[in-house]
Amino acid sequence: MSILQTIRSPQDLSKLSDEQLVRLAEEIREFLIANVSQTGGHLGPNLGVVELTLALHRVFDSPRDSIIFDTGHQSYIHKLVTGRQDFSTLRQQNGLAGYPERAESVHDIVESSHASSSLSWADGISKARVLNGEEDRFAVAVIGDGALTGGMAWEAMNNIAADKDRRVVIVVNDNGRSYAPTVGGLAEQLGHLRRGFLDKVRTHRIYEQTMDGTKQRLRHGGPLSQMVYRSLHAAKKGAKDFWAPQGLFEDLGMKYIGPVDGHSQSAMEEALSDAKNYGGPVIVHALTDKGRGYAPARADEKDQFHAVGVIDPETGEPVSSGSSRSWTSVFEEEITAIADEREDIVALTGAMMIPVGLRSMAQKHPDRVYDVGIAEQHAVASAAGLAYGGLHPVVAVYATFLNRAFDQLLMDVALHKAGVTLVLDRAGVTGPDGPSHHGMWDLSLLQIVPGLQIAAPRDSTRLREELREAVAVDDAPTVVRFSKGSVNGEIEALERFEDGVDVLRGEADEDGAYTADVLIVSVGTMGELSLDLARRLEDQGISSTVLDPRWVLPVPESVVSVAARHRLVVCLEDGVKAGGVGSRIRQTMREAGVDTALNEVGLPVEFLAHGSRAQVLDRVGLTAQRIAQDTVGQVLGTKVPFARPLPGEELPTGELPVFHRTKES
Repeated sequence: MSILQTIRSPQDLSKLSDEQLVRLAEEIREFLIANVSQTGGHLGPNLGVVELTLALHRVFDSPRDSIIFDTGHQSYIHKLVTGRQDFSTLRQQNGLAGYPERAESVHDIVESSHASSSLSWADGISKARVLNGEEDRFAVAVIGDGALTGGMAWEAMNNIAADKDRRVVIVVNDNGRSYAPTVGGLAEQLGHLRRGFLDKVRTHRIYEQTMDGTKQRLRHGGPLSQMVYRSLHAAKKGAKDFWAPQGLFEDLGMKYIGPVDGHSQSAMEEALSDAKNYGGPVIVHALTDKGRGYAPARADEKDQFHAVGVIDPETGEPVSSGSSRSWTSVFEEEITAIADEREDIVALTGAMMIPVGLRSMAQKHPDRVYDVGIAEQHAVASAAGLAYGGLHPVVAVYATFLNRAFDQLLMDVALHKAGVTLVLDRAGVTGPDGPSHHGMWDLSLLQIVPGLQIAAPRDSTRLREELREAVAVDDAPTVVRFSKGSVNGEIEALERFEDGVDVLRGEADEDGAYTADVLIVSVGTMGELSLDLARRLEDQGISSTVLDPRWVLPVPESVVSVAARHRLVVCLEDGVKAGGVGSRIRQTMREAGVDTALNEVGLPVEFLAHGSRAQVLDRVGLTAQRIAQDTVGQVLGTKVPFARPLPGEELPTGELPVFHRTKES
């Protein structure tokens, strides 16, 4: 039996010798390479935190001590030592989640995979411990140097540093990267720090108490004492900066230990023990290598196997290259072509240059592409400034991360009518990364932004043309959203109306008007599903028209006018249906006096568990078969909303429940 197989809980780690710990680290890396190569997942980050995670669980007592992983994609080792060693269905439906998940273990705390929030969690948990009289319990946050570029982390650190007695340990996992190398002044600051022999003394409680006592006596003494204090303080700071520079952490009032070799088990345990014994807020700065122990990952300059699909474990090469083009690659090609033509086009992203498709533009126009770190709020507000300066900024982010910059979009961009284009990658259901990575909230959030225009391309041709249309708007924010993975097959239109709406299916009369039983409004990538639905309805003797608005906000006039000539409207979208495109169309129809019934078909307002895109859509009933069944019932008048009756028919009515007032009410 391997050593790893004997580990069922963190307590089992305390029984291991130094030699056994070294062997365990090797076994874990072998396990990760063998298993993640079969399922796909975040391989590189986890290979880099093996010794660090083992040290955390040997020094601290989880779950009594709370261990919080920022983003959580580097928690595979944490899962292994807390009793979860079946990785055969990692990130698959009903299998092990790729991030911490409370339903799996009491050792998991934060499920959200959005970066830079771990320190706020640690701040809140440590405050709760104090209020509950549990001051001996620790809150330990593991945050990468990439996530430290997010402003939220520094807001939390400002509060943590203000309370010297709270038991918070911040472990900075410094591998010099987020997806790509970390950028900005923070990366330079971290590079100047080094481990000093004074750390052992400085984190001893007696040292701190002695220093505080001496400081107070001198500061509250006479003029001579105060002069002595200022002189000694300056001398102490100069000596400390020479032997063990603390940089910006000391300016916040935080104790700093490091840098520590994050791949030395003994060094990590010693540093964490020193931090634990100090009893107040401490930062432990660990230097690690992303992809440690796996040559293909270390050799990958792009992202050192940050996330991989199914690969050959020997070579690291993908098992299937895939012949289909991705949405991201189409965007990358087109935005580079547009930048070649227009010198006013600039681009911004948040630590995701390659994943969102800006690498080619950055290579050709390096002075016009800005990686601002994990700082979506700053990116969008900065874009407003770039627009004011006469440029047209394109902010490319994952759809799920737009949530973080909503205030800036509303108040900095839209309020000032700034010509800023947001490109939302991974919109809709993304699949195996789970609830906090689904890009399903954007269509509802964006509906309430005044003046904003949203494009949802159905295929690569429409992505190219709608992106060009978006960057041509200079007096309002525009959004272009598309899905994850392979781009859909090309769907050519039968006709394009004057306002840009495409007719994908239907029959026009001699006057050019479209009239049928059901109008299907297809949003973005729902084109193939919409056409499948139309064919199924035809098999049941129900006629239909399929429209692709292309620009779903504001609602095109032709959608409303065509809806008036149909008995029922069905809107298909891959965002939450509450406040989504269908809801907005229905409101616009009512304002225009069109009383055609409308059924919004989209995602429920729920956090959707991980699984493939097809599996998730099937779980929520977003399939052609299910929608066709509902639509047939609505046309026949047996299911709400009822289709408008044909001439001479009466509108069916359903029985409503009667609610009786109780005496208490």
